[in-house]
Amino acid sequence: MRFFSVLTAILVAGFLYALIMERESLLSFASGDPSVSEAPAGEAEEVPSEPKRLVSVVALRTMAQTVDQAVLLRGQTEAARQVEVRAETSALVLSEPLRKGAHVEAGQVLCELDPGTRVATLAEAEARRAEAQINFTAAAKLAEDGFASETRAAAARAALQAAEAGVEAAKKEIERLRLRAPFAGLLETDTAELGALLQPGALCATVLQLNPIKLVGFVPETEVSRVSLGAMAGSRLATGDEVVGQVTFLSRSADPLTRTFRVEIEVNNVSLNIRDGQTAEIIISAEGTSAHLLPQSALTLNNDGRLGVRLVGEGDVAVFAPVTILRDTIEGVWVAGLPDTASVITAGQEYVTSGTRIAVTYSEVAQ
Repeated sequence: MRFFSVLTAILVAGFLYALIMERESLLSFASGDPSVSEAPAGEAEEVPSEPKRLVSVVALRTMAQTVDQAVLLRGQTEAARQVEVRAETSALVLSEPLRKGAHVEAGQVLCELDPGTRVATLAEAEARRAEAQINFTAAAKLAEDGFASETRAAAARAALQAAEAGVEAAKKEIERLRLRAPFAGLLETDTAELGALLQPGALCATVLQLNPIKLVGFVPETEVSRVSLGAMAGSRLATGDEVVGQVTFLSRSADPLTRTFRVEIEVNNVSLNIRDGQTAEIIISAEGTSAHLLPQSALTLNNDGRLGVRLVGEGDVAVFAPVTILRDTIEGVWVAGLPDTASVITAGQEYVTSGTRIAVTYSEVAQ
């Protein structure tokens, strides 16, 4: 029995050796193909390599177009002018107050103050001027005839000039009793109440000029070169209203904290519907640039995580090209960074890498 076990083990070992080490010869013998002969000892048998399969993709022929670029900002409306009218002298208010929201004209009296003794002071100054005028006339005549010195005449002239200055000061003090609107606009606050005592620097009223009104935003330093004075700009307010104006100011100095530049746009506001401090989305037109309109699905990332597209290169080889997104629309995305004409892979780009040979099917030409 032991003899048969050893014989069985030898036969199984021989069969496994033939199956593994002499597989090709065994298959040839089993198929009866005499054309296949054993390779010489020490030489590896040459196995013909199968041609690589091409990856099928769909590509889109596209041509560059000039598109208008725009600088998008978020800002707010701001009154063209805002002034706090304040008292320059101390006195009681004699005028009835004007209520906030009222329209005022340039030069209109907002607060009238009690003159007190200022009228008497003016009369006294005028009397002193008259006396000084007489003294100067007499001194000048005597000096001309040689009966008085030039010094006396000069002193009389100085006294006259001081008296005239006193009259002007008294008149100016009386002018300060009427606080007037510096320009036409709207009252943002009530004027000072009747009977209130105003000290120098006390507030009489705040006046706003809302026509024209300004749109104020801050441009990042990376886009400030694309904004120019006189450029057309549009805005959509929080209320949904849309307005159009022109850039009237672009700061030359950046904000030290945000590194942004202030830009102002002047907008017509005859109806006064736009108020000071409203939130606004601002679009400033900029110089056009060459771009391609592509479907969003054509965008992909390379191994470095850079955004781009796969192009059909020479010899039907996939090539990666980085792009920059300019604008996102319903029809697709506008991208820059491609040549004027390009064949962009729109389907199958995720299954190829740079250098992969591809079988291309072209879709319709982009308009």
